[in-house]
Amino acid sequence: MKRQVSIEEISDGRLYDKNDMVRAGCGGCKGCSACCRGMGGSVILDPLDVFRLTAGLGVSCEALLADRMELGVVDGVILPNLRMQGSGEQCAFLNGEGRCSVHALRPGICRLFPLGRYYPDDGSRGFRYFLQVHECPLPNKTKVRVSKWVDTPDLQQYEKFVNDWHYFLEDVQERLERETEENVKNINLLLLRLFYLRPYDGTEAFYPQFALRLEQAKEILGFA
Repeated sequence: MKRQVSIEEISDGRLYDKNDMVRAGCGGCKGCSACCRGMGGSVILDPLDVFRLTAGLGVSCEALLADRMELGVVDGVILPNLRMQGSGEQCAFLNGEGRCSVHALRPGICRLFPLGRYYPDDGSRGFRYFLQVHECPLPNKTKVRVSKWVDTPDLQQYEKFVNDWHYFLEDVQERLERETEENVKNINLLLLRLFYLRPYDGTEAFYPQFALRLEQAKEILGFA
């Protein structure tokens, strides 16, 4: 999701790499679940997020879309996001004690928060991390290494996946701007089926499966 604000407005003015220390530690959140409420459709799920949830919970993507996820349009592309529900607009995975019931399987955006990713416009096709200073209400945050905070195995592979997916979606968004309404619909259906609805093998590593599907999508769409 592209945010139409300057990074100076929302960050501490620094960009971080995975080995940098950043003041993001929340002490286990101490019962706070503010970032799990009122988020609308902003917790967008990438293919790895859905792989983790479907494999970890033993359910299909369709089953999750029935009550825990929903589809939204993100810069022209239809993508799943976590569903907010009830009068408190809380994440569907938040339990009665205000804690995440799928913490080990939580999506990448949740792992990242209150960090964000900054993608420069210099053609380098990479990203760095930044600290969102107005998002988390807990005071006196401690310093923690970015790699530890993101809490994802095989971080180098994960960062490559994040980068590949981001720039693939950018290319798709640019393509959709030139397409007819019918073609936009067909491309979105293709992406949903290929990257989300078609089951992944939960007993096999995710990244090779994703790489194969990404190449298939690029070939179908005529991307170099």
